Amino acid sequence: MPVNPITYAQLLETNNLMQINTDESYWLCVTRTVQESKLFPVPSYMMMSYLMAFYRYPSLLRKIEGRMRAEEIGDRARNMAMKIQHPGVSWGLPCFYMLGREWLINIGLLKPTDAIEDLIYVMDFWKRFMLAFHRNDGHLNSWQFGHRSQILPERQLQVYHADLYDCEAGDDLHEAAHAFMASASQYGFLISCESRISLHNHGPYKLDDTTELMVRDFMDLAESDFPWLDDVAADVEFNNLSVTMAVKDCHFYLVDDWGSFEAEPEFSAERLVGVGLYTSDNLSDGHIPVGMGSREELIATFKRLDAQVREATNKLWRRIAGWSRDQMIDAGAITYFSICKDLAHVAGVYEVDDWMKIDERAERFRPLFNDEYSRDVLGELVGYLSNPSQKVMEYTMMQHANTPTRMYSNIPYSVLSGEPYTSTVGMMHPGITNLPEKKDVFTTTKGKMTFAEYNAASRAFVPFDARTENAHLCDTWLKYHAETAEAQALYEHAQRASRTLKGKGAGLSRADVAALRA
Repeated sequence: MPVNPITYAQLLETNNLMQINTDESYWLCVTRTVQESKLFPVPSYMMMSYLMAFYRYPSLLRKIEGRMRAEEIGDRARNMAMKIQHPGVSWGLPCFYMLGREWLINIGLLKPTDAIEDLIYVMDFWKRFMLAFHRNDGHLNSWQFGHRSQILPERQLQVYHADLYDCEAGDDLHEAAHAFMASASQYGFLISCESRISLHNHGPYKLDDTTELMVRDFMDLAESDFPWLDDVAADVEFNNLSVTMAVKDCHFYLVDDWGSFEAEPEFSAERLVGVGLYTSDNLSDGHIPVGMGSREELIATFKRLDAQVREATNKLWRRIAGWSRDQMIDAGAITYFSICKDLAHVAGVYEVDDWMKIDERAERFRPLFNDEYSRDVLGELVGYLSNPSQKVMEYTMMQHANTPTRMYSNIPYSVLSGEPYTSTVGMMHPGITNLPEKKDVFTTTKGKMTFAEYNAASRAFVPFDARTENAHLCDTWLKYHAETAEAQALYEHAQRASRTLKGKGAGLSRADVAALRA
């Protein structure tokens, strides 16, 4: 029996957080994606990744919080474009873990009373991160915001707005930006083993009555975590790139926790009327403009980066063409499982073997995951909800489905009355890989580093907004203190590299920014 008693309040909250993810997960899985590929065994590697998440996330999250609290990482996450945003932590962290748990319950290897303290901790970590990440709007995730993903503070949005370069279909900037985004999307799709994990969208942010701003983040493009990008991506300059997009006469009414969007009328290339380009990570202290000195420089930058990702795509295709099935499963499972790996980078406790290896406990299941079984069991787990563990009483009507089902099994409250339970899956176990070992190199905004150097730099660095004197100066405080020196410092820091707003400080309205652009 575990030493630390579990409280009724903990169980009530944990089951509530699980149900929030049940409702959102079902809607995402049945309306937003097709989980198949002609190249990669996608269902097989997805099932493997869920097991890895169940066995490893509790230990890895505790390791991260040994250095930095979840809520502090959530605060820092607003000012960088890394995978700790959507869908990395917002959906992947809790749901990959719970899908692994659910499948093990369904096949009889776990009971809902097993690893309870792990489950409580994982959900509590997720809650604290997400509430801090969304602290300015007070939501837990995009679903609670009516599927809106409005992450950025005003001071960053003003810079994005002010420094946009206008474009229209057919001009050089429009064509260069569109070509780069198409190439980078294809490249990111291949990097992440034909999944969407290297691409994210957030917004919309209202620029005027007819124009909205969307931000598209491309992540893990250069030599970084994944062994399959070693040498292949050596000439890709930036690991993370964000394209700001002004879109006219088009309303994005849905931006979900996977970073997918829907718009009315449908978003098409000719609606793009402004662009900008930035890079960031946990060492950049915000978003750094790339090629934004002039319109001509930005066009040339988009073309140069387009050539880089095209060449890397060709090299990656040649590498993947020589992979075995086991190597494809390893790469895909690692990609999915490591969707929240950047938490460890921010905390400065990242170790390659923690995130780039298949846990030996998950490895035991590999013989089960042929294409047919994996396809069917995944469909039952996230679509049909037809597993015995997912059935509830017949009078129930599940949100979005009206069926007596639940994706994730609750913790039974009977453990408070003495029913035996287990607390954890235990400490980290060794991992295996069929892929080449990772080269000791990571591309940051401060240049290429070894992992030891990157960890040391991450531990030493405190962003301006996270300093003790600034950490709790939220949007509500700013509303009533815009004339103070502290508010001016926050805005001037965000504006330090802006060609339009540098030194302007706080107090600008959206109309003021538009006038400065003109």
